[in-house]
Amino acid sequence: MPSPFPGMDPFIESQKWKGFHSGFMAASAETLTSQVRPRYVVDVEADVYRADGALIPFVGPNGIAQSGDGWLEPHDGGSTTDAKRSVVTLPMTEPIEIPYLVIRRRDNEEAVTVIELLSPTNKSSRDGRAEYLAKRNLLLRGRAHLVELDLLRGGERLPTVEPHPAGDYFAFVSRVERRPQAEVYSWTLAHPLPPIPIPLTDGDPDVTLDLQTVFTTTYDRAGYDYALHYERPVDPPLEANQLQWAGQRTGHPAT
Repeated sequence: MPSPFPGMDPFIESQKWKGFHSGFMAASAETLTSQVRPRYVVDVEADVYRADGALIPFVGPNGIAQSGDGWLEPHDGGSTTDAKRSVVTLPMTEPIEIPYLVIRRRDNEEAVTVIELLSPTNKSSRDGRAEYLAKRNLLLRGRAHLVELDLLRGGERLPTVEPHPAGDYFAFVSRVERRPQAEVYSWTLAHPLPPIPIPLTDGDPDVTLDLQTVFTTTYDRAGYDYALHYERPVDPPLEANQLQWAGQRTGHPAT
């Protein structure tokens, strides 16, 4: 079944974002590849962030903790040392991979356009946000176009000199030849996702990334019509009028 919402589904943000992020990037790559080939290729790449404070145990290939030969057992040869052995737990943070797209020229593999889908990590995490903004600054000083998609209502917005236009969701298209100015597309929860231009190079015309088509493909492939729990509260919370509207669409009126 299709999504009960005309555009972005606000329940995805707190329930299924990680899988949605990967699926949306993959569907975007497919859509763009059919438009830019054979001169360009679309690569899916990833940044890796560390999740602070997330402790994970060592897990072996069979899915259980390994104890190996000699684990807290005396060595066969014995030992004359008076040192005592004990066990401590070492902190290990689970890496978070955040995919993004790079459109490259096929002949020399030059990066032409970078497409980022913002995540909770680089919108809300202090370390993740700082790292993303540093990467963003490098990209803006480079020779590739930058497209940034913000399909999250929560977290901090991207920094801009002027205030953001009104909206729940945003897409920024930063063309090399027009920097520091960038085009911004904004829309609300009640509207479909728009098509946006994806710039290329050497006088080639823009191609179009239809965000609504990509969203629908991602939603259908993942089976979010039954995987999402529409009876749960939306996080971040909706405004009163949005909450009533969302309840009517999902069949779970707010109480």
